[in-house]
Amino acid sequence: MTTDALPYRLLLSACADGAGAARIADTLVEEGLAACVTLLPGARSVYRWQGQLERADECLLLIKARADDYPALERRLLELHPYAVPELLALPVLGGNPAYLAWLESGGG
Repeated sequence: MTTDALPYRLLLSACADGAGAARIADTLVEEGLAACVTLLPGARSVYRWQGQLERADECLLLIKARADDYPALERRLLELHPYAVPELLALPVLGGNPAYLAWLESGGG
């Protein structure tokens, strides 16, 4: 495995409910901005918001995309997301199954 990032990203975002998460996932994949989005319901977030400790049940999205698509994906996710400050973290991909990476490169087609 290399320490240099490949031209792919794993993005994390959380939504308040599965319906909103599914709408974002469907849109990102349908518009070709992500090859795949995995939805993980049942996430429990603990965070501070406006000075208060908060707890929320959320649905975590694992978004797999090409690095070149990140700017457009970020814009689109921010348009679709209902939160005032949506979570969006982009993690570099350092390695992976070559066949999966080829599929990801094709945009999931």
